[in-house]
Amino acid sequence: MEKNRKGILLVNLGSPDSTKVSDVRKFLREFLMDGRVLDAPWLIRFFVVHCLILPFRPRASAEAYRQVWTPEGSPLVVISHQVTDALREKVRLPVQLAMRYQNPSIEKGIEALLKDGVDDVLMIPLFPHYAMSSYESAVEKVKDVLSQKASGVSLTIQSPYYNRPDYINALVESAQPSLEEGFDHLMISFHGIPERHLRKSDPTGKHCLQISDCCEGECPSHSTCYRAQCLKTAAAFVSEANIPGDKYSVTFQSRLGRDPWLKPYTDLEIERLGQEGIKRLKVICPAFVSDCLETLEEIDIRGRESFQQSGGDDCRLIPCLNTHPRWIETLQNMVHEFEARD
Repeated sequence: MEKNRKGILLVNLGSPDSTKVSDVRKFLREFLMDGRVLDAPWLIRFFVVHCLILPFRPRASAEAYRQVWTPEGSPLVVISHQVTDALREKVRLPVQLAMRYQNPSIEKGIEALLKDGVDDVLMIPLFPHYAMSSYESAVEKVKDVLSQKASGVSLTIQSPYYNRPDYINALVESAQPSLEEGFDHLMISFHGIPERHLRKSDPTGKHCLQISDCCEGECPSHSTCYRAQCLKTAAAFVSEANIPGDKYSVTFQSRLGRDPWLKPYTDLEIERLGQEGIKRLKVICPAFVSDCLETLEEIDIRGRESFQQSGGDDCRLIPCLNTHPRWIETLQNMVHEFEARD
């Protein structure tokens, strides 16, 4: 058998297996019981999830999923499979897809690579930015599974690629058709996280959200600072796409609970822009590489309705990278860098 055979593991967040309330409840239970998502002591987390969230939220979430579900299944999972297939056609190495929660599982993805003789794995988190609730959680899960199934396998983690030129170019090229339609304002909406997550991820313990302009310039804390990385993505995107400074804003969506999350909040900003006379709003979500519930339902359905009710005419989602050729090329470049590592 070939020694040091390399393989690729793509990891995204995941979705319920179906829109049944029971499947949505199962997904939410696994997701919210992750200590890097709901970062409270286990007993408190168990109480909050099982007594305050799961008795009520799954039914509403199931209805939201039904509005975006495709005949093939969850948009996130379907598109992720399409990306995996497209990458397989471009590289010589085995490529497997896994989801941090539910299916296809990380365990199954790693088992498939091991069965193919792989002993040197490149994990590419399908999260461009570092966050403990997404990137870090996926990385630690892959490490745990590998330690149990094949402790001798080498693991390389693709670093966050929020400012890679090929990723930025892919964002710009994929967005160009939508931007050329015209707009009064561009909203760059990233998934939100609690502010406390920034502080917990700060290796210095004294920088993130503790000094003025903490995201400006360069700082060691930025290697794990989600907010700083999002702002750098937005700055690079508008520069490459030639978006005037007065025609865009950066917001954060999908907050949960009462604790402060990163601001400004996308839903409130959508209302404000409509009330202030913006008529044509475009929204791009660079933290998501594949369209999913948060883009298709939260932005393209609820966000559009909210904007129109607030006085705006049209709010349009700019599709995620999905299977755009430049995005596949970016992934291909990551693989080639891994191949050339030796």
